[in-house]
Amino acid sequence: MQRITITLDEDLLQAVDAASPPGGNRSETIRDLLRAGLRQAEAERPPEGRCAAAIAYVYDHHRRELPERLTSAFHDHHDLSVATLHVHLDHHNCLEVAVLKGEGAEIRRFAEAVTGQRGVRHGRLLVVAPDTMGHHHHGE
Repeated sequence: MQRITITLDEDLLQAVDAASPPGGNRSETIRDLLRAGLRQAEAERPPEGRCAAAIAYVYDHHRRELPERLTSAFHDHHDLSVATLHVHLDHHNCLEVAVLKGEGAEIRRFAEAVTGQRGVRHGRLLVVAPDTMGHHHHGE
């Protein structure tokens, strides 16, 4: 095991301490948080080849032309989009969850384009099933 030095601001250090179990130590908590973050980053990274994924994002539907830009993006990538769930969270915010399937790199680029739109507040891509499309198992 290697020893490293990192600098954390006070708020982040308090969050680490709050995540530590009673009697736990900061080093182990930071290692656990790093492992969890790396697993999450891996889950969000589409593989090479075909995959199924879901993108979830929250956006302000009053933002000028944003709903039209999002709709256009999905129409332009209709080959990736399987289904979309649209939920009104409050007067301004909508949550959409889109199921996608296709080439991993193309899905990643599309997800980045959607979540990068001005007015999209939160967004996350989750790869659900790498390289399983088109493989049917009958009678197993």
